[in-house]
Amino acid sequence: MPPLHIVVCMKPVPDPRRWGKLKLDPRTMLLRRDEVPAVINPLDRNAIEQAVTLRVQHGGSIAVMTMAPPEAEEQLAEALAMGCDRAFLLSDAAFAGADSLATARCLAAALRKQGPADLVFCGASSLDGSTSQVGPQVAELLGVPDLTHVTALALHGGQLRVTCRVEDGEALYDCELPAVVTFDKDVNVPRLPTMRGIMTAAASGVTRWGAADLGVAPGDVGLAGSPTQMLNVFTAAQGRKGVMIEGPPGQTAASLLEKLRAARVIQ
Repeated sequence: MPPLHIVVCMKPVPDPRRWGKLKLDPRTMLLRRDEVPAVINPLDRNAIEQAVTLRVQHGGSIAVMTMAPPEAEEQLAEALAMGCDRAFLLSDAAFAGADSLATARCLAAALRKQGPADLVFCGASSLDGSTSQVGPQVAELLGVPDLTHVTALALHGGQLRVTCRVEDGEALYDCELPAVVTFDKDVNVPRLPTMRGIMTAAASGVTRWGAADLGVAPGDVGLAGSPTQMLNVFTAAQGRKGVMIEGPPGQTAASLLEKLRAARVIQ
């Protein structure tokens, strides 16, 4: 089979060790990410590892892509150091506030622009959103099959065979290329960046694309293109109150029974 071209869609997420410092913007109801450093979403590391493994087995190239603020170049450099060959940063003020569908539209447009891919890899979910929707939405927009929550993958003669985690166990699927695949953590153990990888990443650079480069309509991306929006966040009112019953065991038990009968909880 010919060499593979794989694209990994990666997301920078707030460092989970600093989640205690996360705040919501009171006006937009979006997370304020500028006060917490970002890291590569953990399951996206599994996606990168699987791409590197397939390239070793079958040859080809790996591109890593993210829709994020300019600071995401740091996470893209780490992905390059792990073994990716090219990096694409989709960054534009018009992309801010995007939900999963608006994000998928940007990623799908970028995937079409960078050229045909045999495989598109993603983590099954992100730490900060956990919707598991972006991968399948990208697949739908590209018109290709999607295989989700994959825990094992093999490629033979252009035929993909995967094991997917499902609600009642596991399912085995065969699929022709191209396809979108999302991974659970059990699929592999991600490698650490090597010194050679870090040196290669420093020399590789990052390709940056904005809304105009992708040809996306303003109403399809960012907050304007997001059918899912946070309207309000509040602490729910307490519907119950606690009552302390004190005294000797026999007396407190009798008092509890009396209160339960009065509330018609028991007869």
